[in-house]
Amino acid sequence: MASFPDELDVGSFVPIDPLYNIDQVDVNSAAFKEYLRQLQRILYDISLALNTRESAYYPEIEFINGQLYFPNPALSSTTAQKPELRQVFRKVINFGQLPNTTSKTVAHNLSPTSTWSFTHIYGAASDTSGLSYLPLPYAHPTASSNIAVSVDATNVTITTGSDRTAYDTSYIVLEYIKN
Repeated sequence: MASFPDELDVGSFVPIDPLYNIDQVDVNSAAFKEYLRQLQRILYDISLALNTRESAYYPEIEFINGQLYFPNPALSSTTAQKPELRQVFRKVINFGQLPNTTSKTVAHNLSPTSTWSFTHIYGAASDTSGLSYLPLPYAHPTASSNIAVSVDATNVTITTGSDRTAYDTSYIVLEYIKN
């Protein structure tokens, strides 16, 4: 697969160099057959690059985001299930207003099992009238200003150590592997 920059050899990139000027190739020639082979390789590279990119789509429904994790370490060539890269799913929770020195829960409507692993739990809160923004979870030098985020089998819970009700809009992003 082509990559850019070449000296790093990282990422999924599709070559942008032109193959041939198609108007100058005889369709019955060996050069045309080579053109078709190169075109097939480029189409493969495009498919691979599209399938291994991370999507910038953040829906409130479960979505395969394009991240791939290493195969499940419990699987091997001797297990019934073949070890394969694992897809990461994403779901955004529209959490709403943060609580006042307490905990608030919002159902995530997922059905996790013992085979699930959460890979990333993060978000942000906005005070839309004061134009102030916080990452979630939020660590502060003063413990009472911290904001904790946790997930269990049914809910996302945010716990605030101080009144954070001015933050009227908040989103939590859940990313997880199912096996």
